[in-house]
Amino acid sequence: MAERIKVMQIIARMNVGGPAVIVAELMRGIDSSRFEQILITGYCDETEADFLDEVATDIKATRIAGLGRSVSPIADFTAFLGLIKTIKTFKPDVIHTHTAKAGVLGRLASIIAGRGAVRIHTFHGHLLHGYFAGWKTQLVVLIEKFFAKRTHHLIAIGTQVQRELIAAGIGTASQYSVFFPGLPEPHTASKAEIRKNLELDPATIYCAFVGRLTQIKRPDRLLDVAAAMVKREVPIHFLIAGEGELFESSKARAAAEHLPVKFLGWRKDIDDLLAASDIAILTSDNEGIPLTLIQAAQAGLPIVAPAVGSISDIVENDKTGFLTSPQPGAMASALSALATDSALRNRLGSAGKVRAHKYFSLERMLRDHTEIYNRSHKK
Repeated sequence: MAERIKVMQIIARMNVGGPAVIVAELMRGIDSSRFEQILITGYCDETEADFLDEVATDIKATRIAGLGRSVSPIADFTAFLGLIKTIKTFKPDVIHTHTAKAGVLGRLASIIAGRGAVRIHTFHGHLLHGYFAGWKTQLVVLIEKFFAKRTHHLIAIGTQVQRELIAAGIGTASQYSVFFPGLPEPHTASKAEIRKNLELDPATIYCAFVGRLTQIKRPDRLLDVAAAMVKREVPIHFLIAGEGELFESSKARAAAEHLPVKFLGWRKDIDDLLAASDIAILTSDNEGIPLTLIQAAQAGLPIVAPAVGSISDIVENDKTGFLTSPQPGAMASALSALATDSALRNRLGSAGKVRAHKYFSLERMLRDHTEIYNRSHKK
C-alpha cells in the first residue's frame, strides 16, 4: 500500500466563520486512506465562539498558543517556534495555510524548518479593503508579495478576490486556482414545522442575517435598513444570528428605536433558521465568499447583498437575488421588492438553489483540494 500524503493544515484560530467551516470540512472529507492530515491552530478571543468547541467537536487539533488573531511580538515568536517544532516532528509533504497571520508564520516556519514541503496558501478573503488604514494595507501587501514568491500554489475562494490580489501584485496568475467553498446539502423539515419549533409567527415575512457582529459586517447598516423598512411601512421582521463586539450596542439601538429585529446570538441550527426564513441579507463592507450566503442559496432564499468582494460569485443580480450599492436606501428598495412579492421570492430563490448545487457542493470542494494535494506531492 502506498504511503499516505501528509498534509498539515494551519489556521490562526477556528473562530465561528467561513474559514473554520472550510478547514473542518477538509479535515473530515479528504480521503484518510490516501492522506494523513493534522490541524494546527491557536485559541480564539474571549469575544469569539470557537468552532471546534461549539460545532466541530469531532475534529482533533494541535493548539499552539500565540497563533490566534492578536499581534504580539513575544506570543508570535513563541508560536513561530512551535510551528517549526511541529513541522520537524510531523514532516508534512504539503503545508496548507489559511488566514493572514497563519499564512505568514506558517510559511516562514516551513522555510526555516527546511523539510521541503510544498506550500499552499488560501486567501479566504483579502485584506485590501476595510480592515486596515492605508499604510498598514501597504505593509500587508508587501508581506504577502514576499511570501507569494515562496509559495507553490495560491488559492482564492472567489474570482474577484483573485483578481484584486493579482492586481495588487500578490503572486502571478499562473500560481492561482479559484476554489469555491463547498458545503453539505442541508437536511431540514418543512418551513411550517421549523417555524413552530423556533416559535416564529407562521404568517410573518422573515429576513435572516447570519454573521459576526463586527465592524466589517456593518450591523449598523443592517439596522439602518430595518429602520428604512419601518419608515416605508413594509411588514418584515429581521432575525440576526451571531455575536461579536457590536452585539450589545446593536441590541441597545434596536430596542431604543423599536426596530423589528430579533437577536438570536450564536446558533448551531443555521440550516433550520434559514429554512424558516423568506429572504437573506448581508450588509458587509467587504467579503470573500460568505458561506452564510451559500447556505441561504441552498435553502432556496433570494439574497440581498452589496456588490462587494466575491459575493457576485454567489448572487447573480436579478436572477438569484439583488446586488445593490452598500447604501441602506438601495438595500431597502431591493428588500421591499422581495418582501411584497412572493412569486419573485420563489423565482429568485429557486434559481439560487440550483446554482448553489452546481458550484458550491462539498464534493466539488473536496475534489479540487484532493487534486491539488496529489499534484503537489508529485512535484
